[in-house]
Amino acid sequence: MPTVDRQPLLETHIPDAKLWRKGKVRDVYDLGDRLLIVATDRISAFDVILPTGIPDKGRVLTQISLFWFRLLEDVIPNHVITSNVDEYDPALRPYRDQLEGRSMIVQKTEPLPVEAVVRGYITGSGLKEYKAKGSVCGITLPPGLRESDRLDPAIFTPSTKADFGHDENISFADVEKVIGAKRAMEVRHVTLQIYARARTHAESRGIILADTKFEFGVKDGRLIWIDEALTPDSSRFWPKDSYEAGRSQPSFDKQYVRDYLESLHWNKTPPAPALPDDVVSRTRDKYRDAYQRITGHELA
Repeated sequence: MPTVDRQPLLETHIPDAKLWRKGKVRDVYDLGDRLLIVATDRISAFDVILPTGIPDKGRVLTQISLFWFRLLEDVIPNHVITSNVDEYDPALRPYRDQLEGRSMIVQKTEPLPVEAVVRGYITGSGLKEYKAKGSVCGITLPPGLRESDRLDPAIFTPSTKADFGHDENISFADVEKVIGAKRAMEVRHVTLQIYARARTHAESRGIILADTKFEFGVKDGRLIWIDEALTPDSSRFWPKDSYEAGRSQPSFDKQYVRDYLESLHWNKTPPAPALPDDVVSRTRDKYRDAYQRITGHELA
């Protein structure tokens, strides 16, 4: 594995490939019947991309995703073809410094227009909806739940998929209308199955997987797991040893960045303020710690 990035990679420049889309974190290039996905070190908060990157973040996201894709490939096929730059098209290899450890070549699929969200604990937008309605995405929950209470069984709480801005919680009936009843049931079943396996593994590593979201695509009529897999950006990871229901939990994601920004007089619209070195360093450490705990290996 490559050495630790000394400077964050905020932009990719690969003129020998066609840039197809640029997300908050990932740059995606069109390779014809395949895609090249590169996870940069960009970080966003409150739906605004910050001017300061987090070194190693893109490599952590990519390597954690690859770990989960491999671990759970018996549950559902995923879109990864290769993450080995030596196996990339010869035209891409000169850009190894931008690709090593933070990229993958994947199959093209037809992405489903919904986010497959699963919650094993009540927190975030789910908690807000529960307090207002006593339910989440149309699923009635027991009265008296406290913040961070465990949900057994975990619940499938889908949402709309927004490239920018906020996703909105929707009901299972809404998912059936969008993708059909049979596919909706398949997505729900697979989502809960992945989560159950991942939650057990994470807990064995001292991490509570509170909730997460997945994206799926369809290729030749078959459901395929795409995008990222159970990363600190798509999931809530809490340290198991300090968990206590009834309050918010410390996390391994970018909550530290959000907390810092909340302390400023910033209206949460662009341009975002730069992050000080200590916030960058502590956030980087959180991402690397999540990688080490989940995989059992330190990020080189």
